[in-house]
Amino acid sequence: MSDSMQQLRAQCEECQNCPLGATRTNLVFGVGDPAAKVLFVGEGPGEQEDLQGEPFVGKSGQLLDRYLELIDRPRDGGGIYIANIVKCRPPHNRDPKPEESEQCLPWLRAQVRVLRPQIIVCLGRIAAQRLIDPDFRVTREHGVFREKGGILFMGTFHPAALLRNSAQKKDALADFQALRDKMEALGL
Repeated sequence: MSDSMQQLRAQCEECQNCPLGATRTNLVFGVGDPAAKVLFVGEGPGEQEDLQGEPFVGKSGQLLDRYLELIDRPRDGGGIYIANIVKCRPPHNRDPKPEESEQCLPWLRAQVRVLRPQIIVCLGRIAAQRLIDPDFRVTREHGVFREKGGILFMGTFHPAALLRNSAQKKDALADFQALRDKMEALGL
């Protein structure tokens, strides 16, 4: 794997390690500051992301952008990077299958090696269970920072889940405020 995000993306464009590569419209590799110290990770791209080739651009992405702006970390210029576990859209926006996630994880690991983030924010249950703890429960453990391998991990609600259950928006906002406070404490 390469040593720059641009080279890594070019290599990922060629990936056909699982069936999702054959059905994608566009690779949804990631977007943001290549020197970001905060990495947001979702589960996988949806229809709009597949069409545009960028993560979190549909309604859930608009909500994510509002939260980022509330903590003064806009998508563009906020010192963040946004990616997903799987880089290609699962059919009908279903959850990625474990074998699809497993095939795509080397790409995410390579992104982490290139970025060297100090904080990884898992957006939703699937990302948090894959990256933090297989038993992670978003409703109980959201907003809590855990250190793994020198990186702070925090899980929070997926923006799409917040669109379905607006009662959790207040908790999600508190998570983003805690993220802002942690970033300030670390000088990020």
